[in-house]
Amino acid sequence: MNIFNNQVAIVTGAGIGIGFEVARQLALQGARVVLNDIDEDLAQSASQTIREAGGVCEGFGGDISEIPNIEGIVQFAVSTFGKLDILIANAGITTFGSFLEYQPESMQKLLKVNLFGTFFLIQAAAKQMALQGHGGSVLLTGSVTGHSAHPYLAAYGMTKAAIDQLAKNLVIDLAPHRININTIVPGATLTERTMQDERFEQVWSKISPSGRPATTADIAHAALFLVSPLSRQIMGQNLVIDGGWTSVGISPY
Repeated sequence: MNIFNNQVAIVTGAGIGIGFEVARQLALQGARVVLNDIDEDLAQSASQTIREAGGVCEGFGGDISEIPNIEGIVQFAVSTFGKLDILIANAGITTFGSFLEYQPESMQKLLKVNLFGTFFLIQAAAKQMALQGHGGSVLLTGSVTGHSAHPYLAAYGMTKAAIDQLAKNLVIDLAPHRININTIVPGATLTERTMQDERFEQVWSKISPSGRPATTADIAHAALFLVSPLSRQIMGQNLVIDGGWTSVGISPY
């Protein structure tokens, strides 16, 4: 029996990479999934791929840092599948830049997607879960850059540290409604984007105690645990999945 049978999940930022693999595994474990990506075509093609593999998945395209889309995706999940049990707020962007030269426009865009969008998406989903009265699960996506300094990622790392703290703080508000909230914290992970760097896998295999960077499946396995019935007593935690890298802190630069 699949542990996610009769569960309805939203996964944002899921057209490719970690988000897609999380959505795919949830669907193949019995959940009914709403898959979001800012690119409408990508959201639809990714959801079609999951359906072809045997999962139940519907695409929802749009920028999830916009309030109409935040409200829309929750309404879409409920109107399509009847309820909402799981939110995986994975959508986010990365901006690079030297601290002394970093521009306000980049900061505004980063904060809107990574913090504003995440905050209000959780709020909308939690209101729906509270209304239903049977609890739920919320999972955020952080980053090891919120735990350890990286060159050119001061702003990005700041937002990911804020995501970790948000999960801790929202325990106060969500636990009374039987909603647990946690954060997965990926380290170096092989995705479509990182594999464009020919040295990525070699460098991270050398400096990670596990001998390799993570795969998207590694991250998805942790994510599914934290939104499963097995983890309902786990709240406000930040689970690092990095092959031990933050324990040794060897710089890749």
